[in-house]
Amino acid sequence: MLLTVSASPQYRWRMDQSDAIARLSALAQEHRLDVFRLLVQVGEEGLPAGEIAQALGIATNSLSFHLDRLRHAELVTQRRQGRSLIYAANYATMDGLLAYLTENCCAGLPGRCVPGDNPAKAKAAEPGRRRRVSA
Repeated sequence: MLLTVSASPQYRWRMDQSDAIARLSALAQEHRLDVFRLLVQVGEEGLPAGEIAQALGIATNSLSFHLDRLRHAELVTQRRQGRSLIYAANYATMDGLLAYLTENCCAGLPGRCVPGDNPAKAKAAEPGRRRRVSA
């Protein structure tokens, strides 16, 4: 991963293709995607593993495997709070992945790619339709 400094006071990570593939691969499984989406919803405070298992109906031993895959892909963080392990979405990595995926969106004009702002654009983006981009 390359580190580039943006104009904002926060550092911004620039993701390379192999990092993006590893992260997308980690999300390409039903339970892991559900876990990640739940953690994104609950925010930075995160959730203990037991609450994640209960909320999603996943066996704890299976959940441990999925959480390890997400941690290895740097999509979630883990911290100890007393006797509990608390998991939270890694928003910096999520933002980096989204930035990587949309870097060349709409002929390099990402402001034109805001979902839902234009019904004609949404119709053109439906699966099976292709949009021609002039160089």
